[in-house]
Amino acid sequence: MTETQSCCTAQSQSTVSSINVRYSELAETSCCLSCGGAINHAAAAPGETCVDLGSGRGLDLIRLAEETGTGGRVIGIDISDGMIRKAERNLEKFGISNGQVIKTDLEHLKLDDATVDLVISNCTINHAEDKQKVWNEVFRILKPGGRFVVSDIYSTAPVPEKYRNDPEAVAECWAGSVTRDEYLMHLQNAGFAEISVLEESAPYPKGEIEVSSWTIRGYKPGKKS
Repeated sequence: MTETQSCCTAQSQSTVSSINVRYSELAETSCCLSCGGAINHAAAAPGETCVDLGSGRGLDLIRLAEETGTGGRVIGIDISDGMIRKAERNLEKFGISNGQVIKTDLEHLKLDDATVDLVISNCTINHAEDKQKVWNEVFRILKPGGRFVVSDIYSTAPVPEKYRNDPEAVAECWAGSVTRDEYLMHLQNAGFAEISVLEESAPYPKGEIEVSSWTIRGYKPGKKS
């Protein structure tokens, strides 16, 4: 994995750099970066292997590690060098020995097939250029019966191209959003079942459009071993 690869590899390098710089700068602040609280619905169990896409400072990794115990494993995925460094310091600070953070491409996760029990994410998948590939990857790494709990943003109408290509708008988490119907289509195409909406906000304005935040859950079909 090179330093230029990211969850937005299909986007321009200026866009990738904007996201990296923005979140690296925020890594040392107390600013809330999330559009939702997926961790509050995750219900991680002892011994589970959990992945956090867009793990930021690693705070959710710490909570997952506490819930899964010494028999579990927690893996963070992030693009921001600053966030990765901060997360690694936090894992060390809290004595988390069964956790790691990886800088990798969301569309090509460097994880084996059917090895993960739970995937969570907060306001990260909207950054990816090919969201169908991301959801296909989430499906691939989950064990049969495994689940995702994701908080993200969708748009009430297609986002104008001028916002999709604007590095600052993309870094602010909404310019890469898709409509609600398209979002659900990606989940269904990937093969997920029992998709449910756990939380959903009223639409709010961004640029010339409106967006909504939601937290959703779905399962990979099959019997959990």
